[in-house]
Amino acid sequence: MSGKTITRAQLGESVYQEVGLSRSESADLLESVLTHVSDALARGETVKISSFGSFSVRQKGQRIGRNPKTGEEVPILPRKVLVFRPSQVLKNRINSKGP
Repeated sequence: MSGKTITRAQLGESVYQEVGLSRSESADLLESVLTHVSDALARGETVKISSFGSFSVRQKGQRIGRNPKTGEEVPILPRKVLVFRPSQVLKNRINSKGP
C-alpha cells in the first residue's frame, strides 16, 4: 500500500458513502472538521482524536545548522512545527497489518 495517497475528495466520498449525506454536504462537513482542527492548532491548542492520535504545535528554538554542500554554518531561525503522536490503538492497528 506504499505510495498511495488519500485525497480530500476521497475522504469526502467516504463520508458520503458512510453517513448518507449528499456529496455536497459531505464535502462541507469534511471542510468544517478540517477548518476546526487547523484553527485550533493555529491557536496553539492540542487536538486529540480518540483511538487515532493527537496533533500539537511545538516551538523550536534557533540553532546552528550546516549547509551540506559547502559546510558553511547557517543559523536556523526559531519556528513552530506540527507534531502528530499516534494513539496506541492506531499503532497496534498499523503493526498488525501484513506487508
